[in-house]
Amino acid sequence: MFHPRSPLALDAAPHEARLTRLTAGQEAEALRFLAARPLHTVFMSGLIIDNGLDSAANRGDFYAFRAANGALEGVALIGHATLWEARTHAATRAFAQQAKGCQHLCVVRAEPAEMDRFWKCYAVGGRAPRRLGRELLLARETCCAPPGPQLEPERATLDDLEQIAEINARMALEESGTDPRQRDPEGFRRRLAHRIGQGRVWVWKRDGKLIFKADVVAKSDSVAYLEGVHVAPEERGRGYGLQCINGLSARLAAQVPTICLTVNEQLRNVVGFYVKAGYALRASYETLYL
Repeated sequence: MFHPRSPLALDAAPHEARLTRLTAGQEAEALRFLAARPLHTVFMSGLIIDNGLDSAANRGDFYAFRAANGALEGVALIGHATLWEARTHAATRAFAQQAKGCQHLCVVRAEPAEMDRFWKCYAVGGRAPRRLGRELLLARETCCAPPGPQLEPERATLDDLEQIAEINARMALEESGTDPRQRDPEGFRRRLAHRIGQGRVWVWKRDGKLIFKADVVAKSDSVAYLEGVHVAPEERGRGYGLQCINGLSARLAAQVPTICLTVNEQLRNVVGFYVKAGYALRASYETLYL
């Protein structure tokens, strides 16, 4: 179920709120806070569930912004990918100030109003992002049977690593303008191999050829977040992609009540593809590549 954002509270005075790094032992508190809007926070929640709060695998640090009584007003991941969930403007500003000191920011994603508040505090000296993306958040409830026929993707194995790495790298280059194999080749392969080992990469093959692939990059108790959905170019238009998405949705139904993903808003044909698969628009995002 989609949880709309609660109205932002009035900003707390500086002495009434504070920013601290979240550390091991605070996972449950952070997850409770993030669970209020699970569609928007699944990436952060998934990292905490998979890795805890203190892990190099998060590629960044988690921070909390608290009111005078200690209650959380915001949780953020600041690092390679920077995301946050804030219930006050003050929390967003504090996260932006903290991000200024991070030397490894590559991607910042937020809903448009939140991004505007963040960027006004973060940008200095007229700094501009290298690339700006706009995405639509789509989701479907797994309690509803997938529309239409299904094919049954299987979990990828390490034998598929090379093919999947090539596909993911090409998709990343198209989306962000950089090739992860050039920026961090060892880390890129290690993270992908780990995801395959977790059973989070799904593939469908025909006569040994990889036709369909999708990555479950994050999973909380209530949401699975998909990225890297790919159909071999020469096999498109034959219904394989839609049938595989339907089959994957059916498989994930035993694990989570909701599946979500983001799509570039300019790719109207791709949006239409997911609508056919039972997905509906939930929100929009802006993504800055730094």
